[in-house]
Amino acid sequence: MKFDRSQQLFDRARQLVAGGVSSQIRINEPAPVPLFFDRAVGARMWDVDGNEYIDYIQGMGPNLFGHAPEFIIREVEKDMRKGFVYAAQFERELEVSELALDMIPLEDATVRFASSGTEIDQLVIRLMRGYTGRPKYLKFEGHYHGWMDSVNYSVHPPLDKAGDAESPVPVGESQGMDPGTADGVVICEWNDVEALERAFEQNKGEIAGVIMEPILANTNCIMPKPGYMEAVKRIAHENGALLCFDEVITGFRVAAGGAQEYLGITPDLATYAKSMAGGFPVAMLAGRREIMEILGNGTVYHGGSFNSNVMTMAAAYASLKHIADAGPAFYTELNGRGLHLMDGLKQAAAETESKLHVQGVGSVFSISFTTKPEIVNWRDHARNCDGQMYAKFARAMLERGVRLSSNGRIHMSSAHTDEDVQQTVDAAKAALRVL
Repeated sequence: MKFDRSQQLFDRARQLVAGGVSSQIRINEPAPVPLFFDRAVGARMWDVDGNEYIDYIQGMGPNLFGHAPEFIIREVEKDMRKGFVYAAQFERELEVSELALDMIPLEDATVRFASSGTEIDQLVIRLMRGYTGRPKYLKFEGHYHGWMDSVNYSVHPPLDKAGDAESPVPVGESQGMDPGTADGVVICEWNDVEALERAFEQNKGEIAGVIMEPILANTNCIMPKPGYMEAVKRIAHENGALLCFDEVITGFRVAAGGAQEYLGITPDLATYAKSMAGGFPVAMLAGRREIMEILGNGTVYHGGSFNSNVMTMAAAYASLKHIADAGPAFYTELNGRGLHLMDGLKQAAAETESKLHVQGVGSVFSISFTTKPEIVNWRDHARNCDGQMYAKFARAMLERGVRLSSNGRIHMSSAHTDEDVQQTVDAAKAALRVL
């Protein structure tokens, strides 16, 4: 493959855009240069050099129906002719709310809209503090809740800086973060009930709430151990704290009711973004009415000029209506095709005697290289997974027309076909033989 035009554009971009990219994760793409793309339709993308790829990044998750689905384009085009940003209410906002609340298992809930997962997670942390009157919140190593100072801790911390597993310390992911924000976060190891009990004991009466990815998509797509989620909810409530599921990735992706439906447990609050609007930037907080009341009356402040703008609400309406009309068959097919790809990759690993490891739920799963049969938390991943081998594999797949993310997460879309899956498995076998 040649990437001459992408290289030319990247050289130009570095003179205009800091680092040549507008999100830091894009600099780590498996290509020899951050790629520039010309177009994308369905499951396929074409870069400016004319190279074609089966795309499993899918915008890092938002493109649940593939790139540029016609039914969303039609709805957005129709509604945007009425205006773009009202900074006021309109009926479609209510229609989206009704569709979402019909799908989400949370009972007697209300919602609030924003524009990104980072924004909505900031809001839910503020709300948990405002509702309980407590200063701290608890997050887990390996879980990502946005890039803001207050939450960008211990996402992928070096183990030599992360402290003892029984009492982890907050590790900032960036220079320039406000050092005072570390005082407001309690770090805990995930999938460990005793660790959570210990964290609450060490911070008695100070933790407003617990936030977590209910399926840990940002680290190996790790599933919670049996009984763990129920224990987290019990421990939080016994200690007067709230429980929030960050469903920015899992919401409307793993099931209509997200991870709550998939796992059979409901939190007090939940945040959504990515897959909710089929590629348009929208985010949503859903929560029990009694908690959300202090947001509604302004006791906890929330603003945003672009919240519930015309285009994103049109896209969200089209997306959720499409899912509702399709019924259970939508997720049966989406997750089923993902599981088929997972099985194919596992078979490719067995045939080539590779350490390639696959785990997840079908519509979203992860690839890593390890000899362990299962990865259960961040420290387990950091100790046992070979990131350099994955980077080589992703590069080899790109050269065979398959675009993978730099972090190993695979996003299926309803646009992927059985032929795409077979082509991907064949490419994986060839890549693994070379590696």
